[in-house]
Amino acid sequence: MIIEILKCHGSGNDFIIIDEMNGQYSFSEEERVVLSKQLAGRDKTVGSDGILFIQDSQHADAKMRMFNTDGSEAEMCGNGLRCVARYVIERLDKEELIIETMKADLPVAHVDDIFDDIVTFEVAIEPVSLSTQTIPLVSNQADHIDQVIEGLPSHLKFTGLSVPNPHIVTVVDEVNVSEVQNIGEKANILKDVLPNGVNVSFLKKVADGQIYVQTYERGVGLTNACGTAMSASSLVSCLLGLNTFDEKILVLNPGGMVQCLVKKDDHGQYFIRLRGNATYEFEASVDFNFANPEQTELLDQTIFEEEIALYDRLATAAKKMV
Repeated sequence: MIIEILKCHGSGNDFIIIDEMNGQYSFSEEERVVLSKQLAGRDKTVGSDGILFIQDSQHADAKMRMFNTDGSEAEMCGNGLRCVARYVIERLDKEELIIETMKADLPVAHVDDIFDDIVTFEVAIEPVSLSTQTIPLVSNQADHIDQVIEGLPSHLKFTGLSVPNPHIVTVVDEVNVSEVQNIGEKANILKDVLPNGVNVSFLKKVADGQIYVQTYERGVGLTNACGTAMSASSLVSCLLGLNTFDEKILVLNPGGMVQCLVKKDDHGQYFIRLRGNATYEFEASVDFNFANPEQTELLDQTIFEEEIALYDRLATAAKKMV
C-alpha cells in the first residue's frame, strides 16, 4: 500500500502527517497502531515523535488524532496541533478554523511570525484543570501545587495539571537532562499514584517573562519540546509567581522557542494560547506492508531545505538565550 506522508515539526518536536480527509485512506484502529510503531520510532522507517492523522469532522473544519511511537493515542498535542493547523489552513485556504481533538474543539489561526520568516500559528490549549481527579494524580489535596509526589524524590516539588493530557511540573535552578529522564521513567511506572502515566517537565526561570522547559513525554521519552508541556509549565510559572497572567511568556526548549499566553477568568478558569512554528521538513511516499511492516520502504522524498535552514536560525538564537 502506498501512503503519502508529510514530515513536520513544532519546536523540534517532529511528526508524520497522514491526511485521511475525504476518504483518502481508511485505516482500522489496529492499523493506526502498527503504522505508529513502524514509521515513528527513531530506529524505524521515518523516525519522529508520533503520527498525526488528519480526518474529516462532522462539526469542525478537521479532526486531529495523535499517536505516540508506542502506539498509544494522546489526548492532546500542542506542537502537533500547530502542524495540523498549518496543513488544514493551507489546504482549505483559510486564516483561522476549528480543529476537533479528543477532548475539545479548538480554535487555531495563522498569526504574525514569532521569528523572522518563520511561519507561525496560534492554537488554544484546552480544557485546563488543576484537579487531581482529572489528571489523575493520587493526592490528599484537591489541587496538587508545588508539593512532593509520593514515590518521587523528596527534593523535588511538583504541580499537577491536565491540559487536557496529564502533566507534572517542577521548578529547578538548573535542568539536568539525566534527571529528567530518570524522573520521567519513574513517574510513568508509579501506577498507584499516576494511573494513566504523565508528562514530566523541569522548568527553569531564565529572565522575567522567559522560562526554559525540558520534558519527558509519556509514550515517547525525552523530546526536543512538548507543546502541552510548555503550556502547562507557563501556567505553573504564573501560579508560583515566576511570571504574570495575561502577559506573553517566551518558552525556550531544546528544539527552539514558542510563546505562551495564560489567562484566568473571574470564575477561576484558565485559558492558554500557544504560538510557534509549524515547519515542513519533507514529503514522501511510503510503501507500507501491513502483513510485514519491517519491509516498509520510504520513496520519492522531497526535502524542504529552505524551511529547515530558516528554522535553524531560530534554534540557534534560542540556544544563545538559555
